[in-house]
Amino acid sequence: MQPLEGILVLDFSTLLPGPMATLLLAEAGAEVVKIERPAGEEMRSYRPRWGRESVNFALLNRGKKSLALDLKNPEHRRRLEPLLARADVIVEQFRPGVMARLGLGYCDVEKINPRVIYCSITGYGQDGPKRDVAGHDLNYIGDTGLLALSMGDPERPVVPPALIADIAGGAYPTVINVLLGLQQRVRTGRGCFLDISMAANLFPFTYWALGNGLSAGMWPGNGTELVTGGSPRYRLYPTADGKVVAAAPIEQKFWDEFCDIISLDPSLRDDARDPDVTARAVAATIRGKTAEEWRGRFAGRDCCCSIVATLKEAVADPQFRDRFGRMLVNEKGALMPALPVPIEDGFRAPAGRAQSAPALGAHNAEFS
Repeated sequence: MQPLEGILVLDFSTLLPGPMATLLLAEAGAEVVKIERPAGEEMRSYRPRWGRESVNFALLNRGKKSLALDLKNPEHRRRLEPLLARADVIVEQFRPGVMARLGLGYCDVEKINPRVIYCSITGYGQDGPKRDVAGHDLNYIGDTGLLALSMGDPERPVVPPALIADIAGGAYPTVINVLLGLQQRVRTGRGCFLDISMAANLFPFTYWALGNGLSAGMWPGNGTELVTGGSPRYRLYPTADGKVVAAAPIEQKFWDEFCDIISLDPSLRDDARDPDVTARAVAATIRGKTAEEWRGRFAGRDCCCSIVATLKEAVADPQFRDRFGRMLVNEKGALMPALPVPIEDGFRAPAGRAQSAPALGAHNAEFS
């Protein structure tokens, strides 16, 4: 039996944070019913397409059910009442106050279902001067100081490759707090309201920078600190053939090994004396050989160094290949690896039959 088997989740969310969270809950056995507008959620129309739907929608919504309703229609809202009354978890991602105006806010649902775990995901939370401000991932990481810690040359700033706020500030905290809410309900018999602020949940990622600033008044700059490229011990070094070495020999034993491997001049190994001079010397040395030459030199050595892989290379890596063992199927019968999610195999259904994302309104009859 899966840990969340028998748990009913109503998912009113769209795009990434909420759907990613409910995907994780579904993978652990929960029944997830996606409540969509009659035209379907926006992500269904994204490209590239994979059969009838976008590949993004398919990856994030596998194994869920779809109920298409107009939440502004009183008759449609009445059809929701039986589900609201027995739902264990509700996840919504509208701006603060929208669900309440529809008569579907926590205070409304709690009256008919005091055991519900009601989770609201927003950019800035339910309160505060920014609660109604529109934003996306880049705004949230920008507002919380995270982006300023390492965003490249201001003339050529770098956009991070991951949607950090959506996933790490939204989806993952949602799952953590939903599970905590369910555990608390076992003891108290009552549900709760969860206010998930994607922006506020980013501060744990800056723990070291906050520590430096709040305790010593040493607020980090852009790329100036140990783990943001301010040290030769934690940097990206281009190779002769245009690839990149990810060098992270932070501890002294790893640094000593790294210096031996690249034959760094002994006078430069004490990088505390002049980090920039040491970094330039390391960069010149790494640039003198190809990525494969460096891969061979790093092999079997304790130096915390690797060659930056492309996503295509990473998917084919034997270390990760098994993570892509579960399959996603579309309405044409085409198969594709499902999104590998961080749920232990022991908590998931056995890998076997491929799952699909639901067609719009595919389960309306089941819940009529």
